[in-house]
Amino acid sequence: MSFNFPKDEIFNLTSQIRRASDSIALNISEGSILQSNTEFKKFLGYSIRSLAEVVTCLYKAKDRNYIDESDFKELYQEAYKLMNSIIAFRNKLN
Repeated sequence: MSFNFPKDEIFNLTSQIRRASDSIALNISEGSILQSNTEFKKFLGYSIRSLAEVVTCLYKAKDRNYIDESDFKELYQEAYKLMNSIIAFRNKLN
């Protein structure tokens, strides 16, 4: 993959992508420890919303020509699979 983010985006869009990506895993982790299934589902919802934020940032990066179409499609597909996995897991919780 090849990214072409300008330096002024290092503390903006790229930072936002990193924070939202980290939030996905951190919410799953936080929600999984000593929580009821209802509470865990809430944290999984936060993870899903963070993943949607990552996808929105990817669209912005593509529209600004920081990433090319093929890299965008690959990253989007990975995000789509992850979102479906998290949703399926959340739906299996009682």
